[in-house]
Amino acid sequence: MSDIAIGTDAPAAKPAAQVPSTEPKSGFWWGTGRRKSSVARVRIRPGKGHFLVNGKKVDVYFTELQHQADAHAPLKVTGNEGKFDVYVNANGGGITGQSGAVALGLARALKAYDVANEEALRNNGLLTRDAREVERKKYGQAGARRRFQFSKR
Repeated sequence: MSDIAIGTDAPAAKPAAQVPSTEPKSGFWWGTGRRKSSVARVRIRPGKGHFLVNGKKVDVYFTELQHQADAHAPLKVTGNEGKFDVYVNANGGGITGQSGAVALGLARALKAYDVANEEALRNNGLLTRDAREVERKKYGQAGARRRFQFSKR
């Protein structure tokens, strides 16, 4: 005989799926950003607008205006400047790579906070990982592409 119950027209009701709470357990929304050889782990929470990178204020850590603008770009695009406390642990690479990694990590954290931010972030290219890496040096050459000077004699 078959395992089908006789006399029931509808399948057994499945339990309702649990809806995740809007507030994460830790109180922070996380995002990880990578650029060149840099990695930035970004945590955000609603607050007064504190922005710390490796324990220093963002304008102290990133002295160049371009790097500061890169780090703040996701907040500016989504209109959330001054609404979140941002805490970043950045390591590896140099300042340019770290500022790009902070931007990607912050954009991912803002997307995790509210999916409505995704369209603005994606339209400005802030959710796309920049895949450019340093090309390795090849043997028999002076660099990745540069050759040693050729001598016919």
